[in-house]
Amino acid sequence: MDLGRVAFMHKKWADAEKIYADVGETYADTALAAEAIYWRGVSHYKATNDHTVLGEVSIELGAKYPDNEWTLKSLPWAH
Repeated sequence: MDLGRVAFMHKKWADAEKIYADVGETYADTALAAEAIYWRGVSHYKATNDHTVLGEVSIELGAKYPDNEWTLKSLPWAH
């Protein structure tokens, strides 16, 4: 997660998105995965300005991690 944050802070959106995607997949059975999915979506949005990805992330989080705080943070993005 820290490497993703460093890439994000340096506006290396594609690098951050990949790192967060890897964390989300590697640690899918942990609470860390929800945060990684959230930031993966934000990184993609920052790279493309495609707001639809945020809604998709919210739906993904709701399906995989319904009671997680990162899911709640993504609710404004839901369609």
